[in-house]
Amino acid sequence: MSAPGYPGGYSTPPYPAGGYPDPSQAPPPGFNMAYSPAQPVMYQPGPMGPSPGQGPEYGGPPMGISSAPASVPTGVPPGLEYLTQIDQILIHQKVELLEAFIGFETNNQYEIKNSLGQKIYKAKEKNDCCTRNCCGSLRSFDMKIKDNTDREVIRLIRPFRCVSCWCPCCLQELEVQAPPGTTVGYVKQDWHPCLPKFSIQGPNKETLMRLEGPCFACNCCGDVNFELKGKDDQVIGRISKQWSGLLKEVFTDTDNFGIQFPLDLDVKMKAVLMGACFLIDFMFFEKVGDANQRSTVFS
Repeated sequence: MSAPGYPGGYSTPPYPAGGYPDPSQAPPPGFNMAYSPAQPVMYQPGPMGPSPGQGPEYGGPPMGISSAPASVPTGVPPGLEYLTQIDQILIHQKVELLEAFIGFETNNQYEIKNSLGQKIYKAKEKNDCCTRNCCGSLRSFDMKIKDNTDREVIRLIRPFRCVSCWCPCCLQELEVQAPPGTTVGYVKQDWHPCLPKFSIQGPNKETLMRLEGPCFACNCCGDVNFELKGKDDQVIGRISKQWSGLLKEVFTDTDNFGIQFPLDLDVKMKAVLMGACFLIDFMFFEKVGDANQRSTVFS
């Protein structure tokens, strides 16, 4: 039976088999879901090439930033206007050479791109060396998400929590603020003996959507999909951990993700889904030193 919103059902992967050869390249056609056609992009919040007569050789700035549209939907946090126009996001973790060669854990850094491969945000984990290397993937952190003008638009706050599914009173959670200081939602792990499940909650901790992953979250030559379901339990999107290739998967913990959601979803919930993607990365795909990556809620 085909899942709603996915042409061809679950058998049709949202990404090309084998992953993108180079994260800096734009994804090939076929990535879009069957949601309503996207509206024309009003502006792109990333660097653009200099216009004639505007480059450094003419005394102008080296790069230009396009301006925001004259009007934006009411209630959209500053810096998130562009998210109202898209229904998918790509997240690429940057390779850290220090981690790759000596196994010393550094702050994770990510690039957040649109479906054309254009960088729209950047994210960086913030905590101390002791926390990173002693607490491993369970570590607490503050993560700042900034636009291409270096303005912080989203802050993710993850407290330290236990890992065992046998302890349902202290499961994983993440707070999402946009702008920083204003809570727009939470991501909370739901207790389940086998499956990774999460609640996507609003600012008052009311559950608006749910995420459900596979029993064994391991992408051996394939993608791992966490299905996004609405209140009626219908699939409306997904978060996918993309297979990055054998060498990257074995020797580094750099990951590629894709997030798909309805175009008309509240932009604040789109920000919360970004937070859910980072939490899933840390819970199931983060490898620290010689420690094995988790693949189930039992790990």
